[in-house]
Amino acid sequence: MRNKRIALVGNPNSGKTTFFNGLTGANQHVGNWPGVTVEKKEGKFTHEGKEYDVIDLPGIYSLGAFSEDEVVAMEYILSDDADVIINIIDASNIERNLYLTTQLLEMGKKIILALNMVDEAEKRNIKFDIDKLSELLNAPVIPTVAHKGRGQDQIMEAVLEVLDQDKAHDNPLIYSGVVAHHIDHMEEIFKDQDLNYSPRWTAIKIVEGDPAVRKMLSEANLSPEAQQAIDEFYKYHSSDNFELEIVDSRYAFANKVAEQGVIRPEVEVVTRSDKIDKILTNKYIGIPAFALIMLLAFQITFAIGEELLGGFAADLIEGLGVLVESLLISISAPDWLVAFVVDGAISGVGAVVEFVPLITVLYLLLGLLEDSGYMARAAYVWDDLMRSFGLQGKAFISMIIGFGCNVPGIMSARTLDSRKDRMITMLINPFMSCGAKLPIYSVFIAAFFPGKGGLVLFALYATGIIVALIMAKIFNNTLFKGEPSYFIMELPPYRLPIAKNVIRNMWNNVSGFIVRAGTIIFSVVTIMWFLAVVPGSVEPYSQYTLLGRIGTFLTPLFRPAGFGTWQESVALFAGIPAKEAVVGTLGMLYAGLYMEEGVQLVNAIQQHFTQLTAISYMVMVLLYTPCAAVLGIVAKETKSFKWPAFLAIYTFALGWVAAVVIYQVGSLLGFS
Repeated sequence: MRNKRIALVGNPNSGKTTFFNGLTGANQHVGNWPGVTVEKKEGKFTHEGKEYDVIDLPGIYSLGAFSEDEVVAMEYILSDDADVIINIIDASNIERNLYLTTQLLEMGKKIILALNMVDEAEKRNIKFDIDKLSELLNAPVIPTVAHKGRGQDQIMEAVLEVLDQDKAHDNPLIYSGVVAHHIDHMEEIFKDQDLNYSPRWTAIKIVEGDPAVRKMLSEANLSPEAQQAIDEFYKYHSSDNFELEIVDSRYAFANKVAEQGVIRPEVEVVTRSDKIDKILTNKYIGIPAFALIMLLAFQITFAIGEELLGGFAADLIEGLGVLVESLLISISAPDWLVAFVVDGAISGVGAVVEFVPLITVLYLLLGLLEDSGYMARAAYVWDDLMRSFGLQGKAFISMIIGFGCNVPGIMSARTLDSRKDRMITMLINPFMSCGAKLPIYSVFIAAFFPGKGGLVLFALYATGIIVALIMAKIFNNTLFKGEPSYFIMELPPYRLPIAKNVIRNMWNNVSGFIVRAGTIIFSVVTIMWFLAVVPGSVEPYSQYTLLGRIGTFLTPLFRPAGFGTWQESVALFAGIPAKEAVVGTLGMLYAGLYMEEGVQLVNAIQQHFTQLTAISYMVMVLLYTPCAAVLGIVAKETKSFKWPAFLAIYTFALGWVAAVVIYQVGSLLGFS
């Protein structure tokens, strides 16, 4: 017998995911919905000895869905899979949130309303008559503060009560007599038909005049009587604007509930969030403020992650190499094994692992900004500028997520309503500098720009955003012409970040980085090491090895960009499986090249690069072909190999051109 299932449903930024994390803790996992690529979060929790499944659905404003994730949420809600629905409502914006609630009530679902963020409403002197709200909605209403766990026990008590009921509460009266009559009549007709969705929802959509549902029914195996009823309805009521009447009825019901169940102050209270937003979301100050905040984050990242903790990590890796080498020699291990472990595994993978402190600090700071509510504002303040490049503000959320990793950044494009926006966003997201590129930037910054790490890193991230916007404009005018879409976003109140949430998010990202270092990067470095020491008749790590010959063949391609040795060329191609492998490969090759001198990676880079070539190399890394995981997710999202192939080729060409221009122009201007 399966566990009882609880679905969490609500508008975006209503605190739904915080509620989910509070219920399930670490007992959760992420997968894909059957047949689609949209992620679903599932978790379990135990209450009074019984285990329950919790499903965190994508945020949705109504059951009229446009984006891919909204369709998934709608279809799950309309299915009978969930035994009870917890509808999470933002207490400070109750009227808008109740629109979705009215639709859930229309469907006859067993629901419980979690009136969330009541603490923020209380700051505005907004009070609630909980008994009146429950009476009007004919469903339990529980005040909650998800990030503090307030109301969680009461929610579970209500869940148990509702689960024990044989059927859902009777629907409150929402529609006028004429509309209600038509809906009831069509529902009765559809009860015996084989439909994809419930008869009630289908009847409402027919009365609304939804063309997609009408088309779906024309292709369904309906009885002649049912098809005739549909045809007659449209024949006699095609000019009636029932859709507007239905929408007005829902909002009228929501307003009635709010008027009778919510006590508002006579004079609206200006909160601290309102005062901060006057500055941070200002039309003229918003984007410069965002740039300043990100610059400060990068400066702190380098001050703590690199300058304070980076040396400790480097010494630890170096000490590990010496210790392992001594141990292997003491047990008379073969020379090839010593070389592989020390020069290959430790020098290669260790060159990447050294930057774990830096990546940890960056993810910690990004998590703090996100949990504070600021990142939602970033999308808002960028909306006007994004629209001038043919996109919308919500696309900037995808770009921000790409700062951590391009894969979830691309996956988040599912929230965009139009295919045009989704495609363009996926094709420009790889220009966002992900965490995997940080070790590459960091080693070059340490070699040539000490003390200026935050500024250089900010310049690279800004360059990625600028190039992404330019390419978005080009794609919007060529490959994907169409009208720009519009978006609505609820701005959550500013709040102190929750340490548990921030640390969980940071650990998920850092542990993923470490796992990649121990798997993909180790595999790439192993292959590169093998190619760098065969055939055995030539000097290891020389241009006469297999890897050296491959690099020598590639070097003319990169010579115009200033990359003069085969090691640099090979490292770029090693970065296609995983970007961290660029540093891993350079670390392995330089360790072998300078093994007798004991030269560290930073010193080796100083011997092979100049400031100018270091800049061109970092820009090449910023722009060129994304990693294999990104190409894979683009193939999965687009259900085509054409677009990942296009992405791989056009980004490589763009990165090469940018690197060549920087080096050639810099050389002409006399920079070395």
